[in-house]
Amino acid sequence: MKTNYFFASAALGCMLFASGNALAQDAVVVEETTVAIEQTVECKTNYSSSWRDNWFIQLGAGVQVPFVERELPQSLGDPERRVSAVYNLGFGHWFSPYLGFRLSGMYGKMRWDFQEKNKARMATANADLMWDMTSSICGVNPERVFSFIPFVGIGGTYTWDFEGFPGNDYRKQHDGIHRRQWTLPVSVGFQLRFRLCKYVDFFAEARAQFYGDNFNNYVEGDPIEANITAIGGLSFTIGGRKFDSYNPCDYLGYINQLNGQVNDLRGELAATEAALAAANAQLPCPEVTETETITVETPMLASVRFKINSSAISDEEMVNVYNVAQWMKANPEATVTIQGYADEDTGTADYNMNLSQRRADAVKDVMVNTYGISADRLSTKAFGSATQPYTENNWNRIVIFVQP
Repeated sequence: MKTNYFFASAALGCMLFASGNALAQDAVVVEETTVAIEQTVECKTNYSSSWRDNWFIQLGAGVQVPFVERELPQSLGDPERRVSAVYNLGFGHWFSPYLGFRLSGMYGKMRWDFQEKNKARMATANADLMWDMTSSICGVNPERVFSFIPFVGIGGTYTWDFEGFPGNDYRKQHDGIHRRQWTLPVSVGFQLRFRLCKYVDFFAEARAQFYGDNFNNYVEGDPIEANITAIGGLSFTIGGRKFDSYNPCDYLGYINQLNGQVNDLRGELAATEAALAAANAQLPCPEVTETETITVETPMLASVRFKINSSAISDEEMVNVYNVAQWMKANPEATVTIQGYADEDTGTADYNMNLSQRRADAVKDVMVNTYGISADRLSTKAFGSATQPYTENNWNRIVIFVQP
């Protein structure tokens, strides 16, 4: 009787011991890691212009008033500021919604009162730097009706056919008197621009040009003389009025979406590891063998973005080329195809095909010559703008690394 009780106790003890081991094996703790990338990007929209767009031609006419020596004998009455007509032709280009460049010319007669009634013909060429103050302060708006545009410039003025004091009548001969004059003015002014339609603007502008004292072929009094002009006319836009925009924050939603997918996959992997651990707990303990595990980190981003109409790799994107190069060094048997693309809203199909090839070649050149990857392991393929990997047009200025 005692013997049977002993065997029953021993059997019960073995069952409890085995149950404790099984419970200990079932209790698997899985630590889940969430990927979070903190963005420190300035959310500022940047604009650029194609060389084919945003050219303009302006035609105008107005008046000018020279500010030079002014004095008349009593017999001729009181001296006045003389107003005369002036005509204007110019062309220029807006590099961005804020800054533009213009070359313009003016022609007319100037008149002034000094000792007698004086007049001369003059032609001026100006090179101006223009600033759209309205877009800088109020923001870019292609449909804006009114813009205030200050400008500064330098130029050259040719004056001839002098008639009047001091004996500088071009029909007479006088020693020491110039019959024609070259002067170099510096000018400042502002333009008021009113949008009439997509391709035509009305403009009104005022300009002050500053000369040395010999502007009117006579030196006396103040060392600086001036010519004030007021002009109105029409400005015609050539090649379209548009600017390409890029904001780094436009990509944050896409990046956050990818991070969310990574976190979801990590959660699924953790759940799978827990289920696998629970299943392994039901199996007999295998013999322990030592194995060597090689961990190779793959590049986080396998693409390189480019600016519009450019195949130059920026410093920000160079880190992605570096990551792929390091991955290929860690995987010496791997080969990579470098696929180049261009956005379809800019350039012709033939130009974009060439641009996408230059982008792919630029990346391959850095991989080979900078990071020492064998050229035999790299191939390039150009898709131009016929294939658009992304629905967002700006995102397609890109090179993508693909494993064959």
